[in-house]
Amino acid sequence: MAAYEQILAIYGSIAVKSGQMLEAARNGDWTRLIALEHDCRALAETLKRADDGAPCPDPAFLERKAALIHKVLADDAEIRKYTEPWMSRLADYLGSARQESRLRRLYENGCGG
Repeated sequence: MAAYEQILAIYGSIAVKSGQMLEAARNGDWTRLIALEHDCRALAETLKRADDGAPCPDPAFLERKAALIHKVLADDAEIRKYTEPWMSRLADYLGSARQESRLRRLYENGCGG
């Protein structure tokens, strides 16, 4: 496989993973989303090693590469619509749990009454 074909194959794999991540986010399957994100990160590392940044004069390569990048970015934007509210709720929960823990420690140390 030529270098540019290999690069496009990796971009294609990342695009497939981002679609799977979006599906997991839509379904609220956070465990699967995290596992897929790890897979995607590994693919990105492979891409860094394969793509030396040398410009390719082939317009078809550039168009396909751009299309795959746009798909990944669009998936990422939609994934954030699902994950940001979840992360906010988690942060609220953790903040409440920390406050409850501090109050419990104060009470147990004789400062509560």
